[in-house]
Amino acid sequence: MSDELHKGATGEIFNFARTLRKDQTEAEKILWGHLRNKRLGGYKFRRQHPIKNYIADFYCHEARLVIEVDGKIHTAHDQQVYDEGRTYNLREEGVKVIRFRNEEITNDIGFVLERIAHLIPALLTLSRALLTSSPALLLKEKGGSTDEDLVH
Repeated sequence: MSDELHKGATGEIFNFARTLRKDQTEAEKILWGHLRNKRLGGYKFRRQHPIKNYIADFYCHEARLVIEVDGKIHTAHDQQVYDEGRTYNLREEGVKVIRFRNEEITNDIGFVLERIAHLIPALLTLSRALLTSSPALLLKEKGGSTDEDLVH
């Protein structure tokens, strides 16, 4: 698992990410207000962060977690197919993707933050297990969850 996933991004991707940071949606602004400056559990998040050919809405490198904020465009079939492929590709790089709809963030930010805060320790445990041994065996022995058990 590479620690330098952003290095696969082109200059064009970096420039587009910079533009996206200047033009956040309301839901992204709300979530960023709770994630920035290590406000959620002391974990550092980056916003509109390039990872290879993609731009993650939010990324926590320590947990290898991407948080995507989905507006109405993500209900279109073509966009859903693209999102599934993107999630698959990021997962192949050892990155977990969790998605929230704009409405979830604007209507119940507490629920969203709770889900994220609950997921990070499980991902860190999984990451440590990958570095030391068979993750499924180690986690099951400790009563933990495998990646598939964590989040949809």
